[in-house]
Amino acid sequence: MDDLIKKIKEGELIPFLGMGVFANTKATDGSIIPYDSDSMILALNNGRAMSTRLMYEYSRAAMSLEQRKGREFIVQMTNHIYSSKNYELPSVYKWLKELKPKYIIDTNMDDSLQKIYSDVEHFLITGVSRITADWDRFLVYSFDVKEQKYTRIEKEKLTLDFPILFKPMGSTKPEMNFIISDADFVDWLTEAMGGYAMPNLLKEYKKDKEYLFLGVDFSRDTFRMVANELTIDLKGGITLFNKKELTKKEDKFIKTHNLNNLDMSIDEFIKSHE
Repeated sequence: MDDLIKKIKEGELIPFLGMGVFANTKATDGSIIPYDSDSMILALNNGRAMSTRLMYEYSRAAMSLEQRKGREFIVQMTNHIYSSKNYELPSVYKWLKELKPKYIIDTNMDDSLQKIYSDVEHFLITGVSRITADWDRFLVYSFDVKEQKYTRIEKEKLTLDFPILFKPMGSTKPEMNFIISDADFVDWLTEAMGGYAMPNLLKEYKKDKEYLFLGVDFSRDTFRMVANELTIDLKGGITLFNKKELTKKEDKFIKTHNLNNLDMSIDEFIKSHE
């Protein structure tokens, strides 16, 4: 266990966070923060379920809402889900705040990750989609700890001198950019396969690394593809879910990527490493 913590601190084991880390997280008004595809759909659609076809994956539901109500609606609704509520940081973020990994991937779209690094200089990379100005599907920011402010910078200025926070599906801050609908994911994944999902620095840095997948939904096609693209050349790693039974797709992904699934909940894992 001590070796695992050491690997995280030294950047050999890279945390990769999914929606599952928000399980059991409630806002002060009593509402839940989305922790899986179904709860995200309900949040996007004012608590109402959608058709069986759309309920399969939240990107489908988001695409349907976007087609009916417009792109701005889905952007503002996603922002509202996270920015209009007060909620305590999930245990994973509290744990990582003390470790301050050199590099971390967070597919959640809120700003919890930025909060736990607000006391140190760092770089932030957020995903974007469906833009015509460039092939790149990311924006790079530098954080000034004194000013508590992000400034967009050129990708060539990214270095390993400070921690790198990578939010490939976008974020509420510093700018509202979200990869959430089918059209977003198709565009992002297409360019990711062409090598435009991350800066060249990270393409080299990530080689032969291990990953600690926390709450990532590998039962959904979209996030398996996202994880696969972002971790090409991985050496292996660990997966943690908040459930006992794995689907066939999850089991296959774990085996083909040389991962070790731990039979414990995420909170149990965190408590064992505090």
